[in-house]
Amino acid sequence: MKPLIWLAEDEAGIADTLIYTLETDGFDVEWFERGLPLLERLERAVPALCILDVGLPDINGFDLCRRLRERADVPLMFLTARSEEMDRIIGLEIGADDYVAKPFSPREVSARARTILRRYAKGQAPAAAPAPAGFELDEARACVHFAGRKLNLTRYEYLLLKTLLAEPGRVFSRQQLMERVWRDAEDSFDRTVDTHVKTLRAKLRDIDPDAQPIQTHRGLGYSLGE
Repeated sequence: MKPLIWLAEDEAGIADTLIYTLETDGFDVEWFERGLPLLERLERAVPALCILDVGLPDINGFDLCRRLRERADVPLMFLTARSEEMDRIIGLEIGADDYVAKPFSPREVSARARTILRRYAKGQAPAAAPAPAGFELDEARACVHFAGRKLNLTRYEYLLLKTLLAEPGRVFSRQQLMERVWRDAEDSFDRTVDTHVKTLRAKLRDIDPDAQPIQTHRGLGYSLGE
């Protein structure tokens, strides 16, 4: 079965070009000129990947990404004319796996899509994994419990915590965490790691105010206490 990509793009010329290239490269593509019908479609099916324009007529692409993230764990790529650094930061922070600025190469977009799907598939696991005391990691459901309570994590908070849980006591540099968690480290930023560590710590303290499992190693990176 061919991987199914949902494309939300209001410019027909761009959509036609991209659909032709993606289908030539072995994907099935379902095209949406607006974002809200894509959300409605999600009630009946789930794609392998979503490619979203930011400037859609009925809903901002960033808002669409957030709402998708609330409903399904689907890889996302932004394809947009908004190429400012802050737009890229926002897109990656809210959960996109990649951010491609227009004008673009259709073949490059296809290659990036295949890379995302390959990396995403490698990250899936069939069963719960052992974790340090206080934590319970359930990879099948993509969730983590701490002190008996489920943590309400974003996609990248979960992947970051999962990486730290895999090797308790190991000090990971920011670059190592970016390469393992963010799928395109070259397009990410060092402060992205710091921001996600900060929000993770806050969520852990909401459950246990005295908890400090994530340790900072000045000049080196972060570790999870054994």
